[in-house]
Amino acid sequence: MFDIPGRRYFIFDLTVFPQDIFWLAMLLFMAAVLLFFATALVGRAFCGYFCFQTLWTDAFIWLEHVIQGERPNRLRLAREPWNRAEKLLKVGGTRLVWWLLSFWTAFTFVLYFSHAPDMVVAFFQGEAAAAAYITTLALTVSTYLAAGVLREHVCTFICPYGRFQSVMYEPETLAVHYDKRRGEGPSGRIAARSGLRANEERRALGHGDCVDCKLCVQVCPVGIDIRDGLQYKCISCGLCVDACNTIMDKMGWQRGLIRYDSEVNLTKPVPGPVKLHWKNLKVLGYGLSLVLMTAYLVYDMGHRNSFEHSIQQIRQPLFVTLSDGTIRNRYQIRLTNISGKEEQYSIEARGLPVGALELGNFNKVSIRNGKSVIIQASVMLDPIRANEIHDFEFIIRAASGETVIDPAHFFTKH
Repeated sequence: MFDIPGRRYFIFDLTVFPQDIFWLAMLLFMAAVLLFFATALVGRAFCGYFCFQTLWTDAFIWLEHVIQGERPNRLRLAREPWNRAEKLLKVGGTRLVWWLLSFWTAFTFVLYFSHAPDMVVAFFQGEAAAAAYITTLALTVSTYLAAGVLREHVCTFICPYGRFQSVMYEPETLAVHYDKRRGEGPSGRIAARSGLRANEERRALGHGDCVDCKLCVQVCPVGIDIRDGLQYKCISCGLCVDACNTIMDKMGWQRGLIRYDSEVNLTKPVPGPVKLHWKNLKVLGYGLSLVLMTAYLVYDMGHRNSFEHSIQQIRQPLFVTLSDGTIRNRYQIRLTNISGKEEQYSIEARGLPVGALELGNFNKVSIRNGKSVIIQASVMLDPIRANEIHDFEFIIRAASGETVIDPAHFFTKH
């Protein structure tokens, strides 16, 4: 949950504060490297299987299929006028369900910024903050447009990843490919009509295994023909692979006319088994970076102190000489509790005579989780001790046992 007023973020039992921005930077770096690592190995697998645009578009298409039926039925409904009851019921019902899914997407996002049970009640009673309604409306509309209207145009014209992916591809990268030699043959592809249904008959006439059913084109979410070769619009979702394998099964032929493969393997006289080519400098570099950054982030999270502190000397003035000759230095101690629960802290000094440290009523202080307290401390020494003691240490102890020691300096002259 994002606690904006409290300036903190909760991930299960972990509380993240603004001063932990380094963690966010590390996560963003790791996400980028993971994207490059996956692309070098398996092309745009992220786009085809994990991207939110792909997932929501798949959900919208699935709902459309459930309500309106197979593709021929959907095309027929699209051509019919709106005065027909079937079109109003099916197409209108589809749009309504899309709007509901878009709203659910937006509303659940908003719930991350407030206590969900209270927000649900307040939202539907009209008592939530204006930001909740504005955000929900904006995300509902944008989700509907992206997944229901724009669809493949987001991948083709809006998303930058589709444009710079080519620089990360290697000849060994696995991507969706059409085996042209097997599919075309010397005489090209042709439908499986009479006299061209058996593999032997097709081979005798110089034709390949592609029966030109165009099913691979129909299922493609970005509307390309993979038989034209690798294209920047392809998101490696593999739907054309499944569609082609279905036809190959029906014909009783070997699967894999369209498959995940590498250019290196496809150009061989006899392509070998498909495998990941990870033994190159780029992939190994990405992988090593991921391992090192992940290990460091996990270590840093596991060894974070339960509280943060800072001790600054007040320098205006740097020191004060009192009427009896005693010299006083003042310090500002800031404590922030990030333990996840209310905690009590005690402050003392090492290297000073008894009674030299004055904290008022803050020798022990209780701080709620996520809150900070500023304590004004004074150190007063007589002239003789002041000339002898130049350095000492502040000791801050939490009731849980965690202790930090900070060095400090005592000034007697500018």
